[in-house]
Amino acid sequence: MSNKPVAVSGGWSDLYKKEDWWAVWLGVGTVIAAILFWISGGSIKPIAVSISKWSDFSAVSAFLGQNLGALVMMFVVFAVLFSVAVKILGHKLNQFIPGFIIIFVASVIVSIFGSWEWAQKYNLEPPLVALGLGLLVGNVIPMPKWMEASLRTEFYVKVGIVLLGATLPFTKIIEAGPMAFTQATVIAVSTFTAIYFAGTKLFGLDKRFAATLGAGGSICGVSASIAIGGAVKAEKQHVSVAISLVVVWAIVMIYALPIFISLFGIPAGPAGAWIGTSEFADAAGMAAAAAIGDQAITTFTLMKVVGRDMFVGIWCFILALISITVWEKREDGTKPQASEIWYRFPKFVIGFFVASALVTLIIAGADAATSKSITDNVIKPIQTLRTWAFIFCFLAIGLTTRFKELTSVGWKPFAAFTTGVLINVPLGYIISILLLGGYWAAVAVK
Repeated sequence: MSNKPVAVSGGWSDLYKKEDWWAVWLGVGTVIAAILFWISGGSIKPIAVSISKWSDFSAVSAFLGQNLGALVMMFVVFAVLFSVAVKILGHKLNQFIPGFIIIFVASVIVSIFGSWEWAQKYNLEPPLVALGLGLLVGNVIPMPKWMEASLRTEFYVKVGIVLLGATLPFTKIIEAGPMAFTQATVIAVSTFTAIYFAGTKLFGLDKRFAATLGAGGSICGVSASIAIGGAVKAEKQHVSVAISLVVVWAIVMIYALPIFISLFGIPAGPAGAWIGTSEFADAAGMAAAAAIGDQAITTFTLMKVVGRDMFVGIWCFILALISITVWEKREDGTKPQASEIWYRFPKFVIGFFVASALVTLIIAGADAATSKSITDNVIKPIQTLRTWAFIFCFLAIGLTTRFKELTSVGWKPFAAFTTGVLINVPLGYIISILLLGGYWAAVAVK
């Protein structure tokens, strides 16, 4: 990796020239629009289409017949918003729009497949199906050059993370309680430390690479790999490897954890907390928790989505600080500027917290009926749009990932990540079942 100093911020122009800021504007803008529609007595639900569960194709035909217009409208909204950002960021719309049409149509097909009862029986969640489809197509059929403009992996996930903030108001974070945060902290620090030191000390990996692997294994999987990779300036190939390892182990845990839980008769509450502790991707974890029951879904959400995912912003700041003041200072001998920390910090994380704060403002102190209305007309539609953004992201990851490139880095990244797994899973079991089993068993179903 080059040791040249990183360019400093471009000032106010970064607000419209940087992808991170566009993720903030689009994500927070969507949240504000949802709130304004709700205040005026409406909702953005008509443009937030969720595919219904189905068992025979006649149900799919009926659903499409009733919701085709809404799907088209949702496409138009996504396409217009993304096109504005993509154009200003310097990409060609005559390449982005045709490519995004393909991405969107493929995502709808993936969502329909993922909503099939058979697919749900085997925990084939749409984001994972999107990844599989993308990997299959991308490694068999060469992607045309013009498709590159629409394969905005990082942009899609950044928008998704900002929208994720709106689904995690501070009231829900408080509801998770100190136990969830304590457990999340212990797990995150232990897993990250294990992966990082195994990577750097045992297997000689680059510090930035090891940090990206550690973040993917300890915080929120794909999103953390991308966010931390950017914060420490990891190589693009290293971020891709981290994402791939997250997905591999996430798929393993979809099946391994429920089997173990069923075999040993672990109650649903502690089981969901363990899944939230030891699963590496939200979609995969939700699938595993759903195989256990409603209480498992609740405790999984409190542990993984609320407890662990919130750490992404903190880790971004810490690792950007370490990368700039320790790693890079030692390598090139230059004295870093304090402003570099701000430049390196992923700005879309700010959008995450702003989105959370906005929803908190309207839901804090609301009575039960109002809270339900906000959940149904603001939070759930945003959650649906977030899921679509993640499907776009996983599909793009698959289409841009080449198996040859992943294998070129050898076995050491896998060994380092697996070291973290070997720490994470037993530690998660000890905390979730043996130490805090009573606490998680008492959590009420939401």
